[in-house]
Amino acid sequence: MLKSYPQAGITFKDELFLDFLNLPEKHTENKLKKSIVEKMKNFILELGSKEFLFVDMEYVLQVGASSYKADLLFYHRGLQALVAIELKTTKFHPKDLGQLEFYLEALDRDVRKSNENPSIGMILCPSADQVVVEYAMNRSMSPTLIAEYKKKLIPQEKVQKLLGEYCASFEMGASQKKKTARKHKNK
Repeated sequence: MLKSYPQAGITFKDELFLDFLNLPEKHTENKLKKSIVEKMKNFILELGSKEFLFVDMEYVLQVGASSYKADLLFYHRGLQALVAIELKTTKFHPKDLGQLEFYLEALDRDVRKSNENPSIGMILCPSADQVVVEYAMNRSMSPTLIAEYKKKLIPQEKVQKLLGEYCASFEMGASQKKKTARKHKNK
């Protein structure tokens, strides 16, 4: 995707925190979709840019005699491209990418205007094995990304504890370097 959209690295996030949706531990894709639409402003800000414009929920794509629905459709002003987001409540599976690429092809053939760039796809799922993602994306020609969402932020106490441990290990490493430097200096 970075070949087609070099600025996409700073436009899209790999991980989104959707704690503001107040989703229960077990939820349906429909509940996730409705919660995002209800809190659209927060979702767009969490995507990382105010350049996203909401187009539709369950955007209907007519291909042949069949209808398909992209979960969420946005337009990104800066990239001048449609952005289809597929929501999943389960771990990423390679078949999800096939579904999204099909939607991107339909968008590019039937919806995209001649002055717009190729459509971009995002699969938003609660978890993804990075090795599986790498294999799935290796031959993908479409500008797509897989992003994980977290329903809750890490509790502040845990962040403080982890930060304290990190700082302590950093300080310990720095003091070890000073001791080593003194030993070499005294020799």
